[in-house]
Amino acid sequence: MKTGITLGSLTPLLSIPLIGTAKNKQESPRSVERAVHPLSILILGGTSFLGPQQIAYALQRGHRVSTFTRGRTQPTVKKDIFDEVESLIGDRENDLEALKNRKWDVVIDNSGNRVKWVKDTAELLKESCDLYLYTSSTGVYYPYLGKDIRENTKPVLKVPDGITQVQKYEYDYGVMKALSEIEVVKSFGKDRSIIVRPTYMMGPGDQTDRFTYWPERIARGGEVLVPGKPDDPVQYIDVRDVAGFMIRLAENHKAGTYNAVGPPSVTTMEAFVYGVHAAFSSKASFVMIPDYEFLAKHNVPDAIPWIMPVGDNLGSARIDNSFGVENGLTFTPLADSVRDIHAWWNSEAVEDVKRIKLLSGPDSLAERESALLAAWKARR
Repeated sequence: MKTGITLGSLTPLLSIPLIGTAKNKQESPRSVERAVHPLSILILGGTSFLGPQQIAYALQRGHRVSTFTRGRTQPTVKKDIFDEVESLIGDRENDLEALKNRKWDVVIDNSGNRVKWVKDTAELLKESCDLYLYTSSTGVYYPYLGKDIRENTKPVLKVPDGITQVQKYEYDYGVMKALSEIEVVKSFGKDRSIIVRPTYMMGPGDQTDRFTYWPERIARGGEVLVPGKPDDPVQYIDVRDVAGFMIRLAENHKAGTYNAVGPPSVTTMEAFVYGVHAAFSSKASFVMIPDYEFLAKHNVPDAIPWIMPVGDNLGSARIDNSFGVENGLTFTPLADSVRDIHAWWNSEAVEDVKRIKLLSGPDSLAERESALLAAWKARR
């Protein structure tokens, strides 16, 4: 969702040993109750990060699941559950044949990353599905100029002129998501549309490697560079919390728009790194660099979940989650999320070259860490 620090290259650092792989345990066990009224659910997408968690939760609740994909992406978590799922193949650009003349109770749109795709599927399915749940993003609020961003905050619907490349990337994504939301409501109406806007999702299966950096770096211990002021706010949410929230919203027919944002209360960057460290027994110490000018000069504008809270990103970690909480949004403890990420990352589901890349290479924060800390200490 964001342009973050490039965490590594393919060049291995032999001085950083890999942690032994955990072949079996990838997630903490979770107890899930059966739903009162089973649903038939169509998931557009479903094999990537969020999808497997939605499917697993839905099956545990007793629902029936179909997926619609191009058949190209293989899941890296919960692979066994796909034997229980109907797999429909097509292409949202030009081949929706597999969706025609079928009926489902709910369609969950995870892959709606073009306005045309969302418009086409919403129009096609409006008579054959009761609810359309669109996976949007808090990116619709960009630029994040306020300090109390709620669901009724109006998103920008047009990319302005005279902006930087970084701003254009942010605007393009946010405007695309906002316009896609509008298409859902146009086709299904407000009473049959559910819009969920997650912040940065993390958890097993995350292919961005952004959040994964922190469990892996802190698990190795030593002197850890932490960008930002101690009281800079950060926001994130476990992908499994988003998945469960979505399925329960559909079960209860709770139409509306919801920010899916954690943690449950205001959390600072300082509290975050200590919270991650609580999951490990490593001997680690933290050196916070609160000087934004120094960080910008050395190309450290963010280290997800931290984003330098200035300018257009002032309120990016100040998004209100109270409406979601009122409607059933729950949160996994950070330590549990971190342990599960760490177990997945060091399992056979992740290739060695990917693990090496995270903490090595000229663009990795970990690789640059010693030089940055030396420059910071020399400056002081």
